[in-house]
Amino acid sequence: MKHILLPTDFSENSWNAIQYAIQLYKKEPCKFYLLNAYTSVIYNVGFGLETTAQYALNDAAKKISTENLEKLHNSILKKFPSLKTHEFELVSKFNTLVFAIKEVVESEDIDLIIMGTKGATGAKEVLFGSNTVHAFNNIHCPILAIPSGFTYEAPKEILFPTDLSVNYNETRLNLLREIAVAHNSRVNALHVSTGYDLTEFQQQNESALKSYFKGVAYLFHDVESMEVPEAINKFQIRYKINLLAMINNKHSFFENLFFKNSINKIGFHLNIPFLVLSGKKR
Repeated sequence: MKHILLPTDFSENSWNAIQYAIQLYKKEPCKFYLLNAYTSVIYNVGFGLETTAQYALNDAAKKISTENLEKLHNSILKKFPSLKTHEFELVSKFNTLVFAIKEVVESEDIDLIIMGTKGATGAKEVLFGSNTVHAFNNIHCPILAIPSGFTYEAPKEILFPTDLSVNYNETRLNLLREIAVAHNSRVNALHVSTGYDLTEFQQQNESALKSYFKGVAYLFHDVESMEVPEAINKFQIRYKINLLAMINNKHSFFENLFFKNSINKIGFHLNIPFLVLSGKKR
């Protein structure tokens, strides 16, 4: 049974991500962990004295969090009355979101985190809010970020950009392959040429990637030298891409450059789910 973590702040954005998760895995036995991380007012302003008033506020915050999780669970069962293979566990934690996610990932052996995301400023060109970026950078577990307002559609066409500098035997590509198999998807590996021939290591990785997706509809695209965000945007225009997947590997120049410098460049055009895979197996 797959263990999937669904962080929620009870917003429309997080509700949208929860609906996506349930539909993506509607045919697979799953245990969903509905997580709400909360802090009291006193904690938020940095007042650290342990007083009776503080304990009272913490208890009140805990009660609100627990009650809202129960309401959310009821809303899910009402929205999806035919759920047969899904279990739900409600988790309320007094902590910041990223640290709360880390705790649950480790204690419950989480396979995937699915969370809603939108720019904190509300600006269209900012795709990811600070919580999502912190999660990408600090949590070693696959994360599927669902853009605000995205209506579920099966991931029939998956775009997987890579510079072929990752040892695929050490990464968690199994999750991507499982999604492709379950939804009869086509995986489009996209390599942006640098103007130089592939190194022997890159050629080996290209062959390994092709072998890994044997039995799955798989195409390798080698495109002319250009900025990575431009290549992604052009590919999305040409094909009906439903899911973008990448490996977050600190030892990969391509992925490192993308995450640190280029993420907002694709934000204005990227309005599809974004799967960020761990650089190495846990």
